Amino acid sequence: MKASGADDGGRPAGSPAPPPPPLEWKFSQVFGERMAGEEVHEVDIISAIEFDKCGDHLATGDRGGRVVLFERTDVTNRGSRKDLEKQDYPISRHPEFRYKTEFQSHEPEFDYLKSLEIEEKINKIKWCQPANHALFLLSTNDKTIKYWKVQERKVKKISEMNVNASIAEQNGNIASSSMNCPSGYLPNGGCSERPYSHLNNELSSPPGGLPSLRLPMVVTSQETNPIARCRRIYAHAHDYHINSISNNSDGETFISADDLRINLWNLEISNQSFNIVDVKPANMEDLTEVITSAEFHPTHCNMLAYSSSKGSIRLIDLRQSALCDNHSKMFEERDTPGSRSFFTEIIASISDIKFAKDERHILSRDYMTLKLWDINMESGPVATFQVHEYLRPKLCDLYENDSIFDKFDCCQSGDGLRVATGSYSNLFRVFGCMTGSNEATTLEASKNPMRQQVQTHSRPGRSLSTLTRVVRRGSESPAVDANGNSHDFTTKLLHLAWHPTENLIACAAMNSLYMYYA
Repeated sequence: MKASGADDGGRPAGSPAPPPPPLEWKFSQVFGERMAGEEVHEVDIISAIEFDKCGDHLATGDRGGRVVLFERTDVTNRGSRKDLEKQDYPISRHPEFRYKTEFQSHEPEFDYLKSLEIEEKINKIKWCQPANHALFLLSTNDKTIKYWKVQERKVKKISEMNVNASIAEQNGNIASSSMNCPSGYLPNGGCSERPYSHLNNELSSPPGGLPSLRLPMVVTSQETNPIARCRRIYAHAHDYHINSISNNSDGETFISADDLRINLWNLEISNQSFNIVDVKPANMEDLTEVITSAEFHPTHCNMLAYSSSKGSIRLIDLRQSALCDNHSKMFEERDTPGSRSFFTEIIASISDIKFAKDERHILSRDYMTLKLWDINMESGPVATFQVHEYLRPKLCDLYENDSIFDKFDCCQSGDGLRVATGSYSNLFRVFGCMTGSNEATTLEASKNPMRQQVQTHSRPGRSLSTLTRVVRRGSESPAVDANGNSHDFTTKLLHLAWHPTENLIACAAMNSLYMYYA
């Protein structure tokens, strides 16, 4: 019998479960692999990555305004679970994807009123609710959001003309003799050296016509191709560059955010939006911070969060007022006295936020760290993960080459046990976010991801009642990375996404899409 006060694992009742062991990551696939020395065109660089809700489709956007879709193959090709059990087929295969289709989402434009060139670069992609075997997604550049429908359509082909071969050959000879005629052509297409009656006799039809000639017909084949159609265009609502879009859990609305405003849209209405957040001051000289990212709560349709360039996250409730300039909660980490410098506010700017899978936490990424916030605790993050602390002495150089303004994405695993984000030299970091976890893995976007792998132990911080504020560090070397290598700031891994149900990470290294599983 199990002793009272202990669970099945022999732990005292009520004690926290031990953290899972670190994952062993392996290379899965690569699309658009760049050969050594191959030049990468600017328009081919990937600028957005997004899995759909079930993880069966993946979308990427690039700086050329194109959206490329991939679909999962290891599920659709394997049949049902019952069939697999009959075949004794191993079910624990990692997800595999294949190219599905691509389409031109945005084109370069020019705003003649403002003399402003609008890039075609895709800033964000968000999947919408599928319907009737069709996929729906939103894509945006700096100014315009588009709503796309992608559906399999049967290919229509022109049937072959059923013409008698001998007659076709005669007609071909007539045509060739006409073409080879050295003399001038008559207005009716005949040749001046040959009498018109001779030509007319050759082309004359027998009584009753030509029974062997059939007119071509358009037939629908069983072959299908995915076709993308733009359903709606949401334009002319942002004076500044759009940095994020987010779907609402109600399936009917979404938000778009630029530097100073957040607008609420209905998917069915493209000519009207409601401004719900406006941080623009009456005098632009009084502007102290801008909006950097915004996201709807995954299940509560009335709640959303947005981050700022000062490192704060505001939670707002749409039920409170139509214009949500006053937040419900604000999450901000207090500066240590005497620690401020010229770069403090720049590196504090949050580039991306995500609601955690448990709906209680918010994940944020600033330039140097990844932070996990508890919605019920505004005083500071419950965990801080140092992404590339060894770059702190180089902030002056990073400022000179503008790398300090790079915006890195962040993501969380489907089970909520781990978080990930990118860094320089095509590296990305995976951290365990459970209490007591020491997992801090560095991987390289290449066919050998563990080449740059580093396992470092966390350093627990001060305790906050039942919550522990944790700081997990990478390398402590001030000049080089954890392996003693100097960093290449031109190869940066800005965009990555975690599969919603499995341990699979898709990340973009320039124009290449790499996938890794564990």
